[in-house]
Amino acid sequence: MNNHYYTENPDIVHDEKTWSFNLLNNEIKFTTDNGVFSKQTVDYGTRVMLEAFREDHAPVGKILDLGTGYGPVGISLALAYPERHIDMVDVNNLALSLAQRNATNNRVAEQVNVFHSNVYEDVTEQYAAILTNPPVRAGKEIVQAMISEAVAHLVAGGTLTVVLQKKQGAPSAKKLMEEVFGNCEIIRKDKGYYILEAVKA
Repeated sequence: MNNHYYTENPDIVHDEKTWSFNLLNNEIKFTTDNGVFSKQTVDYGTRVMLEAFREDHAPVGKILDLGTGYGPVGISLALAYPERHIDMVDVNNLALSLAQRNATNNRVAEQVNVFHSNVYEDVTEQYAAILTNPPVRAGKEIVQAMISEAVAHLVAGGTLTVVLQKKQGAPSAKKLMEEVFGNCEIIRKDKGYYILEAVKA
């Protein structure tokens, strides 16, 4: 049975739930379902990444939420930074439909663009910032592609912000970011989660 959240069309029995969560000082209502990542609540790593994200370090321009799921990162960024446009991409079509609904229900549909992409396959623009909580269970190759290919999709001075647990490869991700970008800073550590930031020269 193909029911992984990092696949295109998870084979699931639907069980939608709607709940609210406070992110970046905004109360956000989410509808989730089986077949998406962290359907019961916004996972801790995502919360830490959002709180650590240094929006003022990124140049003017759009933000890419890579692996948006049902949309907590993109929607919370849109609400917190109304001058920013957010592109929200995922490989999971069910997650994308939920993300679009959640964007509409939280009145940011005009500010975000939700579309399908397997990693950067259908991403054509360059961004001021890319944020990702990579799907570790999808395998090391996917995680590495999300990091190494980011540099081509950032403007000069653009930032890549990644959350990973130490036990799930944060140190090796930091090394990869240093190799690709020439720099990487751990901007926060919290309960085993590392928030990594690299800047495109």
